[in-house]
Amino acid sequence: MTPHLARRIALALGSALVALPAWCGPMGFKDSWMAMGDFAPNWKEAFVNYALTPRDAVGLSTLAMRSDDETRTRQLNEVTYTRLLSRWNLPEAQANVWLLGGVGSFTGNDFSGAKIVVTPGIQVDYETTRVYASALLRLYRAEGINHDFASARLGFSFYEVDYDQTQPWLIVEARRMNGLSDATEVTPMLRLIHNRYFVELGVSNASQVRANFMYIF
Repeated sequence: MTPHLARRIALALGSALVALPAWCGPMGFKDSWMAMGDFAPNWKEAFVNYALTPRDAVGLSTLAMRSDDETRTRQLNEVTYTRLLSRWNLPEAQANVWLLGGVGSFTGNDFSGAKIVVTPGIQVDYETTRVYASALLRLYRAEGINHDFASARLGFSFYEVDYDQTQPWLIVEARRMNGLSDATEVTPMLRLIHNRYFVELGVSNASQVRANFMYIF
């Protein structure tokens, strides 16, 4: 192997290691757009944001929530802001702390009119090319409403791939929302991740199908 070829391989592997964790965060690189969706019977969310800087993004989000007994519904539309608060580029890993937030409008089938809602939150994550872990806390607060949300994810890739290949992962997420559910939802999901996107598909412990996607463009 020539020194020139060795440098090219090292650069490609380094780029893949650094870039991969960033794709699993809530924003992309500077001047990029990110679209994400999370769809299940009781939770349907879609958002898009634009990265103004390497650390700041603004966007729009819509979220439909339903109680476990299917009697209560919520619809949230909001303007969002994402901030990369801290990032650690480790020798073979990356860790991040994200601040999340939004202001929008809440409607529901058990109250009249619309309520102003604020949604501050924080996410921390850690990833190598083989292991991923994250935790998220998001507050959904309006007058007389508290639907605070928490989730944790842990996963691993089945094998390493080249930068331009699709990599399969197994991700297990546990999540819970105050006020609409009395249960913790646990969902194992198969994730396929490539250069600018990932897709996830799984079935929760409540036997509900869940599908997620992310795309950076």
